[in-house]
Amino acid sequence: MKNVFVIGATGQIGSELTMELRKRYGGDHVVAGYIQGAEPKGILRESGPMALADVTDGEQLSKVVKDYHIDTIYNLAALLSVVAENKPKLAWKIGIDGLWNVLEVAREEGCAVFTPSSIGSFGLSTPHDKTPQDTVQRPRTMYGVTKVTTELLSDYYALKYGVDTRSVRFPGIISNVTPPGGGTTDYAVDIYYSAVRGEKFVCPIKAGTYMDMMYMPDALKAAIELMEADPARLVHRNGFNVTAMSFAPEEIFAAIKAQVPSFEMEYQVDPLKQSIADSWPDSLDDSCAREEWGWKPEYDLQAMTTDMLEKLRLRLCGAGL
Repeated sequence: MKNVFVIGATGQIGSELTMELRKRYGGDHVVAGYIQGAEPKGILRESGPMALADVTDGEQLSKVVKDYHIDTIYNLAALLSVVAENKPKLAWKIGIDGLWNVLEVAREEGCAVFTPSSIGSFGLSTPHDKTPQDTVQRPRTMYGVTKVTTELLSDYYALKYGVDTRSVRFPGIISNVTPPGGGTTDYAVDIYYSAVRGEKFVCPIKAGTYMDMMYMPDALKAAIELMEADPARLVHRNGFNVTAMSFAPEEIFAAIKAQVPSFEMEYQVDPLKQSIADSWPDSLDDSCAREEWGWKPEYDLQAMTTDMLEKLRLRLCGAGL
């Protein structure tokens, strides 16, 4: 039985990943790590153990790993792209200094480690269509720099110390549970909220801007399936291209409008978000993930839109929002 430690368990991905892991392995076997002021609440708090886990405090992480006999760490501590660009020093401290602490604990205690990378690890010089698994990575944002460093440092610990490190390059992740938190692809979450609330959506990304996206259930599936994969099949480790769909703002708008005919959208482009989006791939080639560990998404744009609208109507309308 796995004993899992989720660092960043109250974050955008962590809150849902922790619950999915508890469904699979049992609540008592998954520890929700949190930072001061961001304690788990509700079912996340009640369904299993939790522990204070500041990724910049190596001794604190080590104590949790030892106390709960942890063998697998999901390290989700990081700032999202727009926030990281506004706070580059903090982005490095959390994303890289924190990762070093995690990898050292994993080396000492024999843990496997998942630390997600991102499509932000690519840059303007990367091929934008069907971006290959192995290609040029020269990002110009601090978010991207930390993600490339994450991949390289994780590979280093695997090669030098034998730490079982694995990661995927997540595209934009769309969730009906956790609200956006400062990412370039957040517009693709916000747009559904506007549709359900009957509001006109103001899009910060210009028409024709393609970015890879994934529905949260597929993101959780990718993270867990990779960590459960037979290591003998893995040629790559950090990090695998994964994707489910690629669309521009006008296409997600059309998918929603087909189900909400009164929905309207206008454009007010955010220069920072647009510059980041322009440096990212239009579409990814995830054939290595499919071949090496059987990756296959379940949701496309239409299926995701139907489910998002249904779930948000139940939650937002039921709450009177």
